[in-house]
Amino acid sequence: MDIGASEIILVVVVILLLFGGKRLPELARGIGRGMAEFRRATQDIRREIQSSIEVSHSSPKTTQKAAPSEPTPSQTASKSLNDSEDPSSLASEKSS
Repeated sequence: MDIGASEIILVVVVILLLFGGKRLPELARGIGRGMAEFRRATQDIRREIQSSIEVSHSSPKTTQKAAPSEPTPSQTASKSLNDSEDPSSLASEKSS
């Protein structure tokens, strides 16, 4: 898809007719600023992605210890029964 000189001239003439000679420089400046801002934003994003990739590759791979598993309800019930049988209370019951 090649754009020839005649198509470019036609586009410039249409833009001049639509916006006029006075607004054309303002329009061009606005487009230029928008393109510059877009370029800066894409460079920032590219830098951020690159740095996160470098950080993930440079950090040593460590194995994480598994978190202790939570006791099942049956384990907690048996533990609470065992805790209620305090040896000191058993000794006092035997002496009475």
